[in-house]
Amino acid sequence: MQYANQSYFSMIVPAMVAIIAFYLWALARKRARLERFADRRLVADIAPSMSIALRITKMTMIILAVCLCLVALARPQWGFVWEEVKRTGIDMLIAIDVSKSMLATDVKPDRLERSKFAVKDLVKKLDGDRVGLVAFAGTTFLQCPLTIDYNGFLLALDDLTIGTIPRGGTCISCAIKEAISVLKGPDSKYKVLVIITDGEDLEGDALRAAKEAADLGIKIYCVGVGSTEGELIPVTGGDGSRGYLTDRSGQVVKSRLNEEILKKIAISTGGSYVRATQSEFGLLLLYDKSISKLEKRDIEAKMRKHYQERYQYFLGLAVFLLFLEPMIPERKRIAPWPG
Repeated sequence: MQYANQSYFSMIVPAMVAIIAFYLWALARKRARLERFADRRLVADIAPSMSIALRITKMTMIILAVCLCLVALARPQWGFVWEEVKRTGIDMLIAIDVSKSMLATDVKPDRLERSKFAVKDLVKKLDGDRVGLVAFAGTTFLQCPLTIDYNGFLLALDDLTIGTIPRGGTCISCAIKEAISVLKGPDSKYKVLVIITDGEDLEGDALRAAKEAADLGIKIYCVGVGSTEGELIPVTGGDGSRGYLTDRSGQVVKSRLNEEILKKIAISTGGSYVRATQSEFGLLLLYDKSISKLEKRDIEAKMRKHYQERYQYFLGLAVFLLFLEPMIPERKRIAPWPG
């Protein structure tokens, strides 16, 4: 025998103590009332039919009924049948921009941290989909290969920082090519790339790479992070001083969201684009309305034991005891005086 929820066993002893305490309190209260009308030594003569044994029997039945209910809640199981369990899903690779422009604070607390929060919310909704993580700036790095170990994925996500990619810049085409190398295969139609970036593509040809992905059946979904008005990029100097990122000529750099390139990338592969805002990042919206609706493939099929629920026996016995308990009197029968 096994139990699906053994935590209810910890409630048995407190329940027994509570019921016994209640019965003792009720018995003491009745006795106190009787003693208001007669001396304590005369109580037994005034109420000779009162039976302690019958009261203990009733209390025992209540205790047993409550314990049986708790056992039923613990869901005892024995006996099983074999059943086939299939896991379906898609392969989803998430590419996150870790260039310095992602330090801009037009999305609080900054673009990168807000992106990580959104991905964590997305992972909570996944059930069977494999997910992987790519970091990209001037080049790319496969931070986490495709996996259904969501806890391991989240650990890799937490380690993502601006320093993950030493080479500066933003190469969206590099992220797409890395995704193609990870996702390409006979079942590419079940595979998705999600790009989270501000869209400042400074290197490569992202549209050409997107066309290559589309030819393989890989859909690309883009989330644009930032504002079109632009935002300064805060940096911390080696001496701890804080300032803003400047270019080689000493001019302060302002990072702007480039929505046009992201829209073109997404549309060219049959995907979608959404712009992140402070109140709604948009990643969950993309998943709910588009990605989750994609055709899923059978990833794994295996046989599993399905144990039979047997709680009904314990619950039925508890109901029987609760039904029987009121029928047992508290007073014993007294033989009538001969007359």
